[in-house]
Amino acid sequence: MIDSGRFNPTRDEAEHASEDHFSNAGDHPPLAATESALDAAFRQSTLFDLGQIDVRWDADLATLWAFMTPLERPNSNLGLIRDTMAWQRESRRVFGGTDGNGRDGPLKFMVLGSRFPGVFNLGGDLEMFAECIQRRDRETLLKYGIACCEIVDRIWHCNDMNVINIGLAQGDALGGGLEALMCFDVIIAERQARFGLPEVLFGLFPGMGAYSILSRRVGPVLARQMLTEGHIYTAEEMCEMGIVTQVVDTGEGEDATAQWIKDHSAHHAGYVGINRAGRRVNPMMLEELIDIVETWTDTALALSDRDLRMMRRLAAAQTRLR
Repeated sequence: MIDSGRFNPTRDEAEHASEDHFSNAGDHPPLAATESALDAAFRQSTLFDLGQIDVRWDADLATLWAFMTPLERPNSNLGLIRDTMAWQRESRRVFGGTDGNGRDGPLKFMVLGSRFPGVFNLGGDLEMFAECIQRRDRETLLKYGIACCEIVDRIWHCNDMNVINIGLAQGDALGGGLEALMCFDVIIAERQARFGLPEVLFGLFPGMGAYSILSRRVGPVLARQMLTEGHIYTAEEMCEMGIVTQVVDTGEGEDATAQWIKDHSAHHAGYVGINRAGRRVNPMMLEELIDIVETWTDTALALSDRDLRMMRRLAAAQTRLR
């Protein structure tokens, strides 16, 4: 059981703690550097055998492509959280080493998108939230929130690797889905995609990184406005605010992402350095995220019956998307 008042781990400590609760993957061999070692690492890793994330390695682009494939609702259910953590952990385990001369491995770019039509991710598992709130299960809510914070933290810090993270939004990103998406170095969005933080509509707030990320990206005033109004934004509006990097026509997201990678690959080291400098100038630490998610947990437990009914209606709407 988590002692929430003293739970301020480093990323490595948090990773091991979360794996106990959300992952059943076994240990795997150390990092790979040469092509033959990379092939062996592929065979011995769960990276390409995840239940709700489809992962493929593109050697020509030095890119690891990953696409969420949710089994039911296109939200962050426990299975998707477990697979996302495995994707991050195994990517670093397989690709995070150096060759014999101290040079980085072959991986330069990591892309995350979604195969669910019209949706990137709709955020938290609202049905699970409602059930936990009704039975006063603070521990499960907090564990869920901390796991999401760890995922956000690792994306923000590029999985502690010399890579450029690219978020590909070919559909809507709402709530926790947008929180995760905003952590990427580059966001490419198809024109039809919509973005928003609607939690205030049922008395809650996005507590797994939104305030922290937005205050760093657009400033605290606009961040507060986005959280309190629950407005839904177009891809063009998000681009004008500087959150989305590039808007492309419907159906062109993957090709546009591949082209962005080709255009910027020659200057990869410089972009990695710029991104790292930005995180140093305006750091965001896991401790901050966990402090906020504790407030989120207590706020959720204080929701009214009316708020819970609204939460369940939104969960039902997510289910109908199937």
